Amino acid sequence: MYDKVVVIGSLNYDVCLKLERLPEEGETNFADSVEYCSGGKGANQAVQAAKLGVPVYMAGCIGEDASGDFLKKTVEGYGVRTEYLKRVPGNSGMSVAQSLYDGGIRASVVRGANDCVSRADIDELAKMITPETIVVFQLEIPIDTILYAIDLCREKGAFIILNGAPAAALPEETLKKLDLFIVNEVEASFYGDVQIDSVDTAKAEIRKMVQRLGTDCIFTLGKAGSVVCDGTETEMIPSKKVQAVESTGAGDSFIGGLCYALIRGMDLFEACRFATCCSAKTVCKTGGQPAMPTLEEVLEIYEGENT
Repeated sequence: MYDKVVVIGSLNYDVCLKLERLPEEGETNFADSVEYCSGGKGANQAVQAAKLGVPVYMAGCIGEDASGDFLKKTVEGYGVRTEYLKRVPGNSGMSVAQSLYDGGIRASVVRGANDCVSRADIDELAKMITPETIVVFQLEIPIDTILYAIDLCREKGAFIILNGAPAAALPEETLKKLDLFIVNEVEASFYGDVQIDSVDTAKAEIRKMVQRLGTDCIFTLGKAGSVVCDGTETEMIPSKKVQAVESTGAGDSFIGGLCYALIRGMDLFEACRFATCCSAKTVCKTGGQPAMPTLEEVLEIYEGENT
């Protein structure tokens, strides 16, 4: 089975503002608080898997700045291996998020060092990639590098997960090389060219996508839960009813939890049920990576519903 996770993706220095409402055009309003934390979809997914106790390697680029120092130290503190984390001249990636009290969030991202991940960096990783490796991608590093890395991972026989976020045009040939494609409802609408506005629509469209690509797919639907299809079965997995504080990192927590579950030998549907428990715990706290749960915290929900 699988013995490690390699995440090839982004790391961002996150500034998270907590406020009641967004300002109108031309208006300045006050945020109630600010938090500084390690983020980026890649780093978030790596941290969640590491917090659950599986071996995780992070591959990407950080700048030669104080933010880069912070990002490296923080992910290492959660147990992520950083041998393949490269320092490059200039600034690290950065995100400024506005987090509302109703759980909604708006964010702007500066790519920074994330834009420097190259084919040469992927070549350095090659010896790490085996049929026992789960490799996870997002779309916050150069697309050309991702396409090259997916080809390499396919040659090596690894299990390839692509989180198609943020949505970007990709060759269908590349999507057919994946083992698992994960998108939210907005991204699913982009890749399928059909508006996903209900669970029924999601079920219909995920079946079409799986048939077209020959790739297992998951559509995450926010508060509603997720729809999973493996080409034979399609299942709606509802979200957990919790008192959400903010949604930062919930989707990344889901993917990190999914990686843990696959390493532990769960099938895709059971892995999604476990991952849903991870997201549920994450939205109950603020701050992305700090909010992501440990295995003990996830099992409080997961084992409770499976006893």
